[in-house]
Amino acid sequence: MGISDKLNAALSKEAATAAPGYSRWLMAAAALLIHFPLGQAYGFSVFNGPLAKVLGASLTSVGWIFSVAIIFLGLSAAIFGKWVERVGPRKAMLASALCFFAGFLVSALGVVAGSLPIVILGYGVIGGTGLGIGYISPVSTLIKWFPDRRGMATGLAIMGFGGGALVGSPLAVNLMKYFSEGSQYAGIPATFVTMAVLYLCFQLAAVRIARLPFAGYQPAGWVPSKLEAAHIASQGADDFSVAQAIRKPQFWLLWGILLLNVSAGIGILGQASLMAQKMVGISAAAAAGFVGLLSLCNMAGRFIWSSFSDKIGRKWAYAMYSGVGALAYWAIPGAAAAGNMLLFVALFALVMSFYGAGFATIPAYLADMFGKKEVGAIHGRLLTAWSMAGVVGPLVVNAGRDYLVKTQGLADAAAYSTVVYVLGGLLVAEFVLNLFVKAPETTSNQQMPAQLATQ
Repeated sequence: MGISDKLNAALSKEAATAAPGYSRWLMAAAALLIHFPLGQAYGFSVFNGPLAKVLGASLTSVGWIFSVAIIFLGLSAAIFGKWVERVGPRKAMLASALCFFAGFLVSALGVVAGSLPIVILGYGVIGGTGLGIGYISPVSTLIKWFPDRRGMATGLAIMGFGGGALVGSPLAVNLMKYFSEGSQYAGIPATFVTMAVLYLCFQLAAVRIARLPFAGYQPAGWVPSKLEAAHIASQGADDFSVAQAIRKPQFWLLWGILLLNVSAGIGILGQASLMAQKMVGISAAAAAGFVGLLSLCNMAGRFIWSSFSDKIGRKWAYAMYSGVGALAYWAIPGAAAAGNMLLFVALFALVMSFYGAGFATIPAYLADMFGKKEVGAIHGRLLTAWSMAGVVGPLVVNAGRDYLVKTQGLADAAAYSTVVYVLGGLLVAEFVLNLFVKAPETTSNQQMPAQLATQ
C-alpha cells in the first residue's frame, strides 16, 4: 500500500468512526480547533493599513481581500457541502487546513511581488475556500454526537470562529512589529507565513481527533421526543437530502432569516468604532476597546443563546434575536442623544450577542427542519446568505451614511442614528419571516398535531 493509499485510508469515514467509549467532547474540541484559526478572518482588517502602504493601493481596494474571502466562504460551503457529507469530517478538515495554509502563502508571495490581485487570489479565493469547507466540516458530526443539545454543540464550535479574531488580531499586529525591522514589506510576508504554520498545527490536531459516532449511538440517559423517536425508528428515512431541502419554502425562509440577521450585524461590525466616536464622542482608543467588547459579545452569544435555544426551541430563539434585537437597535439613538454611555454600550453588546447567536443556532434549526443526515450540505447551501449579507450590510451602513451626510447634509451622529433605525427594520423583517417557519411534512409528521410537528 502506497503513502497516498495509507493517507486515504486514515482519513476515511471508516477510520474516523469512533469506538464505544470515545468522549463526544473530543469532537467538540476538534470543532474549536478547526474554527478558531478560521475566525482570524474577522480580524483581517489589521492588515489593511500596512497592505495599502506596501502595495500602493487604496484602503477601499485592499478591503476587497476580506470581501472576496467571505464571498468564497459562502460559495465553497454551498459547492462542497455534499462532498463534506460524503467524505466525513477528517478529509474535509484537512482540505480546509491546506487551503487556508496555502492562502496565506500565496498572499505572502503577492506582497513580495507587489500585486494586490495575487493577495486577493491567495487569502480571498484560496483561503476563502478553506473558510467555507472548514466552517461546515464539523457541523453535521457534532449534531450527530449531540442530538440532545444541538444548539449548544453548534454554538460551541461556531463560538470558536467568532472568537478567532480576539487572538488573531493582536497576534498579527505583534508579528508585523517583530518582523518589520529591516523589512521593506512591513513584516507582512513573514507574518503571513508564521500564522499559516501556527494555524496549520491547530487544524491538523483537529483532523487527528475528529470522530464520527458509531452505529446506534445515543447519549446516555437521553429520552428522544416523539418526533425524534420517529426519525430514529425510520433510520433517517424522513431526513431530507440537500436537493429536497432547497425545494422547500422552509429552506428559503431560513435563508432570508440568516441574510437579514447577518446584514444587520455585519454592518455594525465594520463601522462600530466610528459609530461610537461620532454618536457618543468617545476617543479612538476607547472605541477600540468598545470594538473588542463587541467581539466578546459576538463570541459569547454564539454559545449562550444557542444553548438557550435547546430549552425554548429554535423558533422562539429567533423571535427573541429579531424582536428584542430590533427594539434594542431602535433604542440606541435615544441612549446616544441622552449621553447614557452605559445603556449605549449595553444595547450594542446585546445586538452583537444576537448577531453571533443567529450564526450559531441556524445549523440546529436546519436539523430540526430537515433531519441530520445531510444537514452539513444543507447548511453549506444556506451560507450563501452570508455571502450576500457581506454586501448588503456594509452597503446599508456605508452607502446610507454617505448619502445622508453628503446629499442630505446630516451630521455624522444623525446619519448613523438613521442607519441604526434601518438596521432595526431588517430585524423586524426577520421576525416576520420567522413567523412562517414550520416543520415540512414527512411521512412521520404529516399525521401528527401541528404543535408536535413544529417542536
